[in-house]
Amino acid sequence: MVDSELKTKILFEISEIDELLEKASILSQKCKIQEPDFIELSAVGSTIHSFYNGLENIFLLIQKHIDKEISSSERWHSELLVSMFKENENRKAVLDKSLQLPLTDYMGFRHFFRHSYGYHLRWDLAQPLFENMPDIWNSVKGCILSFIG
Repeated sequence: MVDSELKTKILFEISEIDELLEKASILSQKCKIQEPDFIELSAVGSTIHSFYNGLENIFLLIQKHIDKEISSSERWHSELLVSMFKENENRKAVLDKSLQLPLTDYMGFRHFFRHSYGYHLRWDLAQPLFENMPDIWNSVKGCILSFIG
């Protein structure tokens, strides 16, 4: 059961991701017309990175408040994501299994973005993540809203 404090925190994170995607829609429209330049591609990367960070914020809230555990291993990002697809003694699975591969791709991008120089970012690799973000978000948000009731 999700208490009202946790629900409020999760709904806040949902609103933040909604606003991020709303603000990025102008950039999205521009990228459909022409391939982004370095500055626009940097903004695309930042948006994808922020999107996944927002998801992780939600997953961490669930892990902390319901699972009552936080991983401290070097692979905690992967462990956190995988845990959202599994039920445990405290809760049902948060996410539908169909989202595991796409969200793993977003997590991989997050790692790349944090640990590389911006000029290494390539549009052909970022494009599907950026363009699919609204659809992936709608699916993830539906799972989360169902989870929190």
